[in-house]
Amino acid sequence: MTDSTTRDLVARYVGVWGLSDAGERRKAIEMLWVESGTHVLQPSEEIRTAAAGLGFVASTLEATGYDELEARVARTYEEFVAGGEYSFRPGAYAVRLKDVVRFDWEMVAAAGGEVVGGGQEVVVVGPDQRIIADYQFPNP
Repeated sequence: MTDSTTRDLVARYVGVWGLSDAGERRKAIEMLWVESGTHVLQPSEEIRTAAAGLGFVASTLEATGYDELEARVARTYEEFVAGGEYSFRPGAYAVRLKDVVRFDWEMVAAAGGEVVGGGQEVVVVGPDQRIIADYQFPNP
């Protein structure tokens, strides 16, 4: 069972990716993450292969701090949500173990609500319940 604090965190987290207003989005980011918070994305196999071909050893993408987090969230909004084709919603799974929360999220088509993507998130939260580290694992 997931407690209401965890459900609220998951709902706010997934919701931030769909905010159209830049000011509202920035405020939500500051309420979700600590100032030095980090979002680490495991990119697709295609991106990892291309990076390796260029000599990059690290195969993760990272955004740290409010400005980089805002750019990351805004880019995702513009690519997937702004056109009205998709939205994001929490998945069925969410669990918390002390300061770690693991949950699923889904990207759904606006027309019909079909799940067209998704992934799993693992976040570490501080005493104030804001995210310190955020690890995203999109489904292949």
